[in-house]
Amino acid sequence: MATEQKGEAKEQQTTKLPPTDWKGKVEEQYRKIREHAETYPYVWASYIVVYGGLAVWTTYRWRKLRKTEDRVRTLQGKLRKLVEAEESANASATSASASVEKETLGKAQK
Repeated sequence: MATEQKGEAKEQQTTKLPPTDWKGKVEEQYRKIREHAETYPYVWASYIVVYGGLAVWTTYRWRKLRKTEDRVRTLQGKLRKLVEAEESANASATSASASVEKETLGKAQK
């Protein structure tokens, strides 16, 4: 009789109703994952190795891409400044030559 009651008590503990609130659902999912991880530790270790390695590789490539983009932006800025300086030098040279031509034309007409 005592063993029957213990068996019924264990059945009641294992057959819990599914939780209805989000906190209960999260706790239930955590419990299932924890049990699975304790049952199959090598599977979870392989998950960690594979996905951890993938995350490390992705982070490395992402940082390398960002550094390359920063270098390109810096070089584009330098190039833009050089082009602007060259254009302003050409503009001042053409305006100076135009003023010199006007002066020579004015002297020639006199």
